[in-house]
Amino acid sequence: MVRTTPPRPIDVAAVFPELAPLARQAVRLHPRPGLPTVHESSVGGPLLWPVGEDWPACDDAHEHWDPPVSPDDVRRSRDLLEEAWLRPRSPQEDLLTAEQRAYLDTLQEGHPPHSGPNPLLPVAQLYLRDVPGLSGPDGADVLQVLWCPLDHEDALPTARLVWRNSSEVHEVLTEPPVPLDVDHYGNYVPEPCVLHPEAVTEYPAPLQLPGELARRLHDWGRAEWAALHPEDAGHDGSAYYQYEHSVAPGWKVGGWGPWSFSDPSPLNCDMCGAEYRPLLTVSSGEWDGGSGSWIPLEDRDRTGPAGLRRPSDPPMVQIGRGYNLQIYSCPTSFDHPHFENMQ
Repeated sequence: MVRTTPPRPIDVAAVFPELAPLARQAVRLHPRPGLPTVHESSVGGPLLWPVGEDWPACDDAHEHWDPPVSPDDVRRSRDLLEEAWLRPRSPQEDLLTAEQRAYLDTLQEGHPPHSGPNPLLPVAQLYLRDVPGLSGPDGADVLQVLWCPLDHEDALPTARLVWRNSSEVHEVLTEPPVPLDVDHYGNYVPEPCVLHPEAVTEYPAPLQLPGELARRLHDWGRAEWAALHPEDAGHDGSAYYQYEHSVAPGWKVGGWGPWSFSDPSPLNCDMCGAEYRPLLTVSSGEWDGGSGSWIPLEDRDRTGPAGLRRPSDPPMVQIGRGYNLQIYSCPTSFDHPHFENMQ
């Protein structure tokens, strides 16, 4: 099934020609629940990993604000809560039975942190054939992203990128190592999802634009919003450009950075000085109250009871307080280290 982003309300580059040279392609991945195989692009799915190649692990120090849990604990907790939310019950009836509450408490109790390497967890597998514009080293046709599902120095998981030639994998590792410890709340344990990639056009967030242009877009947005929504006097429309016309929300490849709560800073490769380019955005949700116009057409008429698994966040990944983890790559060399930033 495809996913189709509705056309933007206005061709903003026609109104502000200065934006036209700044247009970039982004590929919205639109992860949705499924059972991907190693031969498909996915989020949280199995990786095409050869037998005999070491599975990466993390030796770094970790921040443990609460006791870690296991991936199985996270998934059992999610299944339990999903079933409970979807179960018919009276207004006075508790969400969980006493037995379910006791079981959930056991799953969420956690355990002492393990010592030694922590195997990484698959985050995404992207076949170049599925993602327009994504390119890798000579011969590589798939990008694999793994991370350590624990907080590190910057309260973020740390990612590992692997470029691979799928034709060279003759025997697939079917039972890869599993992390011993994951974040207590399971924020970094993605649910398996199949992808529905879609190319869209993005423009820089206001914070990345020259101040004079950003101010004009701000004023234009207020006037445009007032004309389009005269009934909504409580909304001044100052963020109209940012929410409706600049950076697409959700998991995506390429595009622009979703700068919002922090000012942009120079992001340059330590090895060569080249300016980093956005590679992969890991999102806490594909839409929210401020980005409803980006909801795909195919998801606008969804009906039925809402459980724990929100339609806007099938992978169930949470970055910070609902932010994005953006992975940047060096345009000069795939061998140069990548950079991660929360925005």
